[in-house]
Amino acid sequence: MGILSNLLGNAGVATSEELSRDYSKLLTSNEVIEVGFKLFRDVFIFTNKRLILVDKQGITGKKVEYLSVLYKSISRFSIETAGSFDLEAELKIWVSSEISPSISKKFNKQVNIYDLQKVLAEHVLH
Repeated sequence: MGILSNLLGNAGVATSEELSRDYSKLLTSNEVIEVGFKLFRDVFIFTNKRLILVDKQGITGKKVEYLSVLYKSISRFSIETAGSFDLEAELKIWVSSEISPSISKKFNKQVNIYDLQKVLAEHVLH
């Protein structure tokens, strides 16, 4: 993932080993990380039970918010693919009955947005 994509806020795929090493303390005993994405300093993790958003705050990134979203609370989601001149794809997620998306993230072309949508759909549509 390029530094320019990082600075623009686009996400790239993170390895399972890296995610497990850094975030295993957040998981329950039967929870497994399926796929994750890095967004500069932030991380977007899909587990078999929930979606975990890691938001590193401040200049140093030492203050961290961990947002846990149960798949059953996601009411709808959308993807927008990258175009020829638009280098990023976007994922929007609505939680419960909110009018505006609760979560909106942009991903660089390294992320197959269709694969990401498939993981989310498999959990939400269960």
